[in-house]
Amino acid sequence: MTWISDTILASYLDEALPVEQMIEIEARLREEPSLRDRLAGIIEGQDYRLHQLGAIWRRHRLSCPDREEWSQFLLGVLPQQAVEYFRFHLEEMRCGYCSANLDDLRSAQQATQELDQAVQQRRRRIFETSAGRVNRDR
Repeated sequence: MTWISDTILASYLDEALPVEQMIEIEARLREEPSLRDRLAGIIEGQDYRLHQLGAIWRRHRLSCPDREEWSQFLLGVLPQQAVEYFRFHLEEMRCGYCSANLDDLRSAQQATQELDQAVQQRRRRIFETSAGRVNRDR
């Protein structure tokens, strides 16, 4: 078992940890009264921490790209330096918020592509049946 710092517990409260860590902490909270006591102390001190720079940064997700920027990332139109930061943000920082945004955008992009394919197939069928009818009518 690894020691859990107060910073990690605060991130747990903000739901800003990778899923695996969240699960581990939840399990340990059930088993360890001392960890629950530390968490309670962090919760009591949150009013003070609300105005600390790090808390403001995390709360407002100042390092997180917005959905429009993630859309540009998916389209491949960002400069290389931005792409590198986005990958770092996802792979190294393991931001759950941005990961969820990206998953949602990918799903929407896939649904749009499937709809576009269905529309193209329908147009092709209509054209093929219309072209055959025009040739017969001549």
